[in-house]
Amino acid sequence: MNIALTGGSGFIGRPLARRLLADGHSLHLLGRNWPPESLADAEAIVNLAGEPVAQRWTRAAKQRIRASRVEGTRRLVAALPRCPAVLVSASAVGIYGSRGAEVLTESSPPGEGFLAEVCGEWERAAAAAEPLGLRVVSLRIGVVLGRGGGALARMLPAFRMGAGGRLGSGRQWMSWLHLDDLVELIRFAILEPALSGPVNATAPNPVTNREFTRELAAALHRPAIFPVPALALKALFGEMASILLDSQRALPQAALAAGFLFQYPELAPALRLITGPGPGPAGRCGRWPW
Repeated sequence: MNIALTGGSGFIGRPLARRLLADGHSLHLLGRNWPPESLADAEAIVNLAGEPVAQRWTRAAKQRIRASRVEGTRRLVAALPRCPAVLVSASAVGIYGSRGAEVLTESSPPGEGFLAEVCGEWERAAAAAEPLGLRVVSLRIGVVLGRGGGALARMLPAFRMGAGGRLGSGRQWMSWLHLDDLVELIRFAILEPALSGPVNATAPNPVTNREFTRELAAALHRPAIFPVPALALKALFGEMASILLDSQRALPQAALAAGFLFQYPELAPALRLITGPGPGPAGRCGRWPW
């Protein structure tokens, strides 16, 4: 299959590109200023491009975050010369806003806040490809855990020194996902015709921040006794602190219903694998044999 990929140089895009090439697919990586003819032979498109949200949300930063996702996806859809089979486009669990302990599935309504608004526009921009005949999957991605980047890369130095701790009250729910499972879920979304619309890209067992802190400290054999007050986070990061303090308890109902199997459904084994010695297995999961 000929697959076009945006965001192929990122934390998620790099292992995804390796996996798709290993499967024997033909892969076209789209840079920031790709020409429309880049999509001429695409049979599937995976859209992962987006300005990092882990930065202070100045007015200019907010504009970049919104434009890179919403305008970038609109440009992608507008450039389609014909109808590939599927568009798999990133979104985020931030679409739900902060919802306490409420269980969130793909049928839950959007929440409030900057990220919720951006994600809503992002998904609507992707859904504009549906009238063209494409199957559109919007992956509402949670906190992705893996080696060499993502959220853990920022957490590990403090935790390895025994200076880690819960964030704020620690009662906020974290919807997380092992990087290997996310790569497999994207592959599954490309080829599974029953999967369409919003899909929570999260492990089946979300945890509170307090639980996450305890499990990460245990995996590293370190104490975690230095909580970070919410006021300190807000003073340090401004409005962006909401991604650390907001609560989303999202369940992958659509993926499970379509038959996807998670290799890492529980947090503790996932963290032990990521933080332990060696690269860890590139395990294949999902029901597909390829």
